[in-house]
Amino acid sequence: MSKSIIEAKALQSEAAAYAWVEARVWPQGPVCPHCGGFDRIGKMAGKATRIGLYKCYQCRKQFTVKVGTVFEDSHVPMNLWLQAMYLLCSSKKGISSNQLHRTLGVTLKTAWFMAHRIREAMRVVGVAPMGSDGGVVEADETFIGTKEGRRKAKSGYGHKMVVMTLVERDGKARSFQIEHAGREAAEKIIGENVSNEARLMTDAASYYRHGEFDVADHETVNHDADEYARYERDADGVEHVIHTNTVENYYSVFKRGMKGVYQHCSEKHLHRYAAEFDFRYSNRVRLGVDDVERTVRAVQGIVGKRLTYR
Repeated sequence: MSKSIIEAKALQSEAAAYAWVEARVWPQGPVCPHCGGFDRIGKMAGKATRIGLYKCYQCRKQFTVKVGTVFEDSHVPMNLWLQAMYLLCSSKKGISSNQLHRTLGVTLKTAWFMAHRIREAMRVVGVAPMGSDGGVVEADETFIGTKEGRRKAKSGYGHKMVVMTLVERDGKARSFQIEHAGREAAEKIIGENVSNEARLMTDAASYYRHGEFDVADHETVNHDADEYARYERDADGVEHVIHTNTVENYYSVFKRGMKGVYQHCSEKHLHRYAAEFDFRYSNRVRLGVDDVERTVRAVQGIVGKRLTYR
C-alpha cells in the first residue's frame, strides 16, 4: 500500500519541516539574509534555542530560513505552513480560507493571511517573453466580480473587474489585472510579455483587430459568427489551427474557482488570486509537475517576498 503524502515527516514535525524548507531554499547550505555571507555560519544549539536558528559570524546576527521570506514574523508552525501550501498547490480550483481554518486548526484570520502569503510566493517575477521560440500565444480577457464602489449594472461590463490573460500553447499562463479592456491595455501587455517571434491568436474584438502588435503573425477568430476554430496552411504548407480555446479553457477553471470556491474577491487582491491560478496552470501535470513538485516550486518562491498589512 502506498503511503499518504499527509504522513510525510515534513508535514507532521516542525523540525523536519524546517529541514525540508532549508534544503529547497538553501541547496548549497545556509546563506545569511542580513549580509549574504555563507562561509562562517553555525547552527545554534541548546534547549532554549528556537528550531532552525543559525548565527552568522560575519555580521554577528541570528536568523532562520524564514527571514526575508513570506514566512517572516509568522508564529504559525512551519509544518502547518507546508500543509497549507500543499493544499493550495494541489487543489485545482483553490481552497478557501474557511476550509484552511477548519483543516489546519488556526483562526480564520490566520488562514486568510497564510493563503495570501502563499499566493505571493506563487507570483512569478522577471520572466522571459512568451512565444520566444516561434510558439503560439493566445490572448483574451474576462470580467469578474464588481469593482469597489460600483453598483451592479443591468447590462454591460463597466462595473466588473477585468483580467487579461496570455496563454502559451503547451506552456504557461500569465494574467494581469487591468482597469479597462481596450487597445491601450492590450498593446501594452502584449508588447511587454510576448516575443516578436510569436504567433498571436485572439478573438475579433476591435481592440485586437485594430491594435498594433510586434509579433510574427496575428490571427483572429470571430466568435460572433460562431467561428471557434479554423485551419490554415502557411507558405511552407504547414497546417495551423487558429483558435483561442486554450485561454478559454484556462478561464473555465479560473472562473469556477473564483465563483465556486472563493465566491468573493476584492479589487485589491484580485491580482494575487490570478497569480495563484497562473502558478497551478504553469506547473500542471501535463508539463511533468505533480502536486509535490508544485509545492516545492512554491516554497522556492518564498524568498524576497515579504507581505505585511500594517
